[in-house]
Amino acid sequence: MAMHIRVKREKTTYFVQCDPTETILDIKQKLHTLIDQPVNDQRLIIRNWSCIRGFQDIGRSKVENDVIVALTLRKDDTEFEDIKINQPDEMHSPREADGF
Repeated sequence: MAMHIRVKREKTTYFVQCDPTETILDIKQKLHTLIDQPVNDQRLIIRNWSCIRGFQDIGRSKVENDVIVALTLRKDDTEFEDIKINQPDEMHSPREADGF
C-alpha cells in the first residue's frame, strides 16, 4: 500500500512516496537524491519532536500516511541545525475598497 510523507525544512516541503515496509534509512536515501545531503547528515523528527531512526520500517515507527516530518541537517561533526519550518504569511484581510 503506497503512502506519502511530507518532509519540511524551512520554506520547502518534499512529498516522498513510500511503502510502510520501507525503513527511515530508505526515506533518507530518497531525500539524498532530492537535496544532495548524505544520509548521515539528515535527521528526521516527528510528532513530539522525537527523532526517528534508521533501520526500523516506517509502519513500526507509527509513521502514518501524509504525516509531516521535520528535516534538519548536520551543521558540523557534532551538531544538527535547529528545526526551521517557516509558516506561510498570514492571509491578509480583504480591503473594503476591493468591494468585499
